[in-house]
Amino acid sequence: MAIQESTPREVRKEEQNIEEGNAKRNIDSSQKKSNKKGNQITTSNIQINIYTNIDKVELTNKIMPQYKEKTTAKHKLISLIGFLMILMIGLTIYMGVAFLDDRKYNFISLLIMVETLLPFMMLFESRRPRTREVVLISSLCAIGVVGRMAFFMVPQFKPMVAIVIISGVCLGAESGFLIGAMTSFASNIFFGQGPWTPWQMFACGIIGFLAGKLSRCEKFKRNKVWLCTFGALTTFCIYGGIMNAATVIMWQEKLNKAMFVAAYIQGIPFDLIHMVATIIFLSLLGETMIGKIERIKIKYGMLQQ
Repeated sequence: MAIQESTPREVRKEEQNIEEGNAKRNIDSSQKKSNKKGNQITTSNIQINIYTNIDKVELTNKIMPQYKEKTTAKHKLISLIGFLMILMIGLTIYMGVAFLDDRKYNFISLLIMVETLLPFMMLFESRRPRTREVVLISSLCAIGVVGRMAFFMVPQFKPMVAIVIISGVCLGAESGFLIGAMTSFASNIFFGQGPWTPWQMFACGIIGFLAGKLSRCEKFKRNKVWLCTFGALTTFCIYGGIMNAATVIMWQEKLNKAMFVAAYIQGIPFDLIHMVATIIFLSLLGETMIGKIERIKIKYGMLQQ
């Protein structure tokens, strides 16, 4: 029988097939090795994440109680200072009326400003005060002053108390008191300073302080009805009650019960106008201004306890 010899073309095809098969085997083996290494890396990463999460949980369990104790102690201290500040301001006004014949109202106003700055400085005790925070507070004071000036032609129809309430809700009780007192003092530069200035500073400051205290309740902070109800009650009862009594104390020497009753009755129309103005401005500006101030606080990390 004759032996068939393979041609050069057939030999080349066989060599190419052998080379392709070897290349596929090498690729498969390298893929298997990489898969094994990947599985080892993922399992090691899972173990590392488990251990780190356990460490984080342990650290938070250790740190959070201490942090909560420090913050609650600080809030109690600031609340005590705020109460003593209100008491000092009341005594300062009484001293000015009783011993200075209610004539040194510029001096009394200066003392009240110093007394309102004390809790504000305590707020920045543990950290450096930032310029952006002072700018925000001064801007809200300027908005309150401009808002009062914009409605000068309408008696008692002013947005000042609404802006003080919004400031207290967003920035806290101490800053709310400061903004209320400073807005009253700065706006009276245009409306006229007098013995009524310390009383207005005290009344607006208390409203801002109470708004800051109630702002810890999210339902009060986000609900327009609750906010307007608080504005109506504080404007009519606190601001109107203080200013009506101040009118009698400032202009009468011999005080009696009938004078206060007459002052409150005559002040009801003005207090109602002021109350309606506060409700209107809180309903129109409250949600928008609170949202913008909260975004500014989050963006720049402002006034974080």
